[in-house]
Amino acid sequence: MNAKVIIIILSVVIILGAGGFVAWNFFTSPTSEAKEPSATELAEYSVATDEITTDLEDGSIVRIQFQLITDGEKAKEEVTARQFQLKNIVIKEMTTINKEDFQAGLTDLEENLKKKMNEEMQEGKIDDVYTISKVLQ
Repeated sequence: MNAKVIIIILSVVIILGAGGFVAWNFFTSPTSEAKEPSATELAEYSVATDEITTDLEDGSIVRIQFQLITDGEKAKEEVTARQFQLKNIVIKEMTTINKEDFQAGLTDLEENLKKKMNEEMQEGKIDDVYTISKVLQ
């Protein structure tokens, strides 16, 4: 075989190998992280609950209100329709905690509400729960 033919074959193999490597890296690399939603997007898919008044295990009274951030329009509509279930979950959760636990564990309450409501959801999901108002007496 001629030296020119060998050099051409090796060049083609190297170019194809490099191209394949670049293509493999491009298609198998993880996609860029999802960007945080803007304030406008959060407001567009959020639902504010009515104020919920209930008692705690120790007899203290709590009035609380939440903002639920959903992942889309259908989820927002479903959360609006399921507000009675949210109230039920809040009341059940509150009857198992006392005043000190409530004050220290508000984040836990938000996470529990998110988890339990997502178990009920059929269209989309709740991404976040924020406490927007609370009064403890």
